[in-house]
Amino acid sequence: MAVYTKIVNKDISYINKKFEIEKIISFKGIKKGIENTNYLLRSKNKKFILTIFEKRVLKKEIPFFMKLMDQLSDLDINCPKPLKNRNGKFLITLKNKTACIVTFLNGKDKKKLNHKNCYEIGKAIAKIHLSTKKLKLYRGNSMSIVKLNPLLKKIKFRSREFKNLEKFLKTNFQNIKKNWPRQLPKGIIHGDLFIDNIFFKNNKLSGIIDFYFAANDFFMYEIAICINALCFDQLNSKFYLNKKKVANLIRGYEKMKKISIKEKRSLNILCRGAALRYFLTRLYDYTNTPKTALIKIKNPREYYQKLVIHNKLRAYKDYL
Repeated sequence: MAVYTKIVNKDISYINKKFEIEKIISFKGIKKGIENTNYLLRSKNKKFILTIFEKRVLKKEIPFFMKLMDQLSDLDINCPKPLKNRNGKFLITLKNKTACIVTFLNGKDKKKLNHKNCYEIGKAIAKIHLSTKKLKLYRGNSMSIVKLNPLLKKIKFRSREFKNLEKFLKTNFQNIKKNWPRQLPKGIIHGDLFIDNIFFKNNKLSGIIDFYFAANDFFMYEIAICINALCFDQLNSKFYLNKKKVANLIRGYEKMKKISIKEKRSLNILCRGAALRYFLTRLYDYTNTPKTALIKIKNPREYYQKLVIHNKLRAYKDYL
């Protein structure tokens, strides 16, 4: 979540006319995240989230996200449910951009996960994967390994801080792409399960938000993304893999859904690919985000460190 597009009271009046909900009386931009513009909307008794879709989200793909969250919510997955406007549509146009309003999910993200939290997250991921098997929806992964080359070409390596990374990135990209798995169990994955997209209430997992990278891809790639995002700890400026967190994440997942031998053998290359993906997107945002955007830019070097760590590992057992 972030704020690129500014709204004013006039826009709130427009929203109140469009949606048959309790009148919105206040709004506040949400600074967390990096992709779309988000606002917390408040009425007298309720809260909602307004999302304005920005640069990386193709307009033609937005209905997929709406249908996915709507149907997952109906399948008892705790996630935001998009609201329909007075015309029966999920989407409106605001500031010449596509926008939606979703229900507010109770709870909040944690600054640091414990082993039990990782176990709960593993179960929740598996539940989503099992639920999406029932859905007749499809979206190709716009951030898959085969789609990353255009992004790599857009990154500006001119600054002294990053110019020595270009060769490292290109070498890793070619190697990962060459060794990427061809056939693994797949379906709809969340695709962006970072700690700020997972909510807890009374220390219990209360739900998952931000499905705007959801796509059809390998289920095991989701686990690789989660290992990168949730199972590393930081000591001063150094990141290290917390294998107990990985073990609990996978144990929770396998409580609900078994992982095949072939999937386990692919874990290292999938983790490398996930680390590369976020290294590239953060590098791009670090060098291209407008200074006027109300957003906290995340340091790309975190994922440089993680990629280096994955490069030193090989087998599934190296993660446990």
